[in-house]
Amino acid sequence: MSKSASLPPENEMYKALVRRDTSYEGVFFVGVKTTGIFCRPTCRARKPKRQNTEFFRTTKEALDHGYRACKVCDPMLNPGTTPSWISNLIHEIHQHPDKNIRDWQLRERQLDPVKVRRWFHKTHGITFHAYQRSLRLNHAFGRLQKGEKITDTAYDLGYESLSGFTDAFKKKLGFSPGESGNQIIVNMIRFDTPLGPMVGGATSQGICLLEFADRRMLETQIKKIKRYFAAQFIPGMNPHLESLSRQLKEYFMGQRSDFEVPLLYPGTEFQMKVWENLCKIPVGQTRSYTQQAIACERPNAVRAVAHANGDNRISILIPCHRVIGADGSLTGYGGGIWRKKWLLEHESRMLQNQTKG
Repeated sequence: MSKSASLPPENEMYKALVRRDTSYEGVFFVGVKTTGIFCRPTCRARKPKRQNTEFFRTTKEALDHGYRACKVCDPMLNPGTTPSWISNLIHEIHQHPDKNIRDWQLRERQLDPVKVRRWFHKTHGITFHAYQRSLRLNHAFGRLQKGEKITDTAYDLGYESLSGFTDAFKKKLGFSPGESGNQIIVNMIRFDTPLGPMVGGATSQGICLLEFADRRMLETQIKKIKRYFAAQFIPGMNPHLESLSRQLKEYFMGQRSDFEVPLLYPGTEFQMKVWENLCKIPVGQTRSYTQQAIACERPNAVRAVAHANGDNRISILIPCHRVIGADGSLTGYGGGIWRKKWLLEHESRMLQNQTKG
């Protein structure tokens, strides 16, 4: 077994391998001792027996241990980043939301429509064409909120008729174009990270969601946000998510310890006080649940504080991972204890590097 830190428990990884669990893509690689080949978690090849597996954090570790890359799943294509062919396509449609790129136009760009469709479905849960439709409607909503005319917006974005635009708008967003001025949209995108994919959400006012994609509470948190803001979620980028994307990359590279994006975290008065105090825990330091309760001026409400920590919808930025047990144990983290351990070790190294600098 590799000595690399930040890996989940071996039994958890083996179960993910057997299930071909996509949420573990980029988290670990598995070496098969009987074949000398290493794979990604979702490889379609026949699964090895547990005793014939060895787990690694990176492809380099697997190669250093003498394993060869699998030809079936091609683990050398880094699953922790968006492929360049997809990045270029996404950049194009975000820069030109009026475009409606069809399958034949994908082929002109030397892209396989089936491959593109599978990537978008796996990453965003919808097809490429559905993503384009969501993006156009998101852009339309933004224009209408700024007071632009419905007719101009519809035709500028490539709709052939006003009725077609209105029907598509109402079907997707749940209200008519004329009602846009009083509505809230939460844009939602996926971030690739060294700890697996995360899902981010933001309104025009700030970030309201950042969770690991495999967290069981994700759907519940999305429902809470919908209720708090009376909002609709649609795929797409906005300026706050663009800033968050850049800052998250810097954080995971050890180049940033503080984030500079506005946060929206509605809740009860007590919850908001707990979350505000979480933000006061410095990078590289931890606080016990008892200390957290005292900081919130509720010394006898340790369990309530722990529950509020668990209800945090903005991981890492509101650093609930910095709260630990009184005995130093790493307990109570929705993203998984192994991720909590990784984040604390990562931030400790950042603090040491800052001190040296």
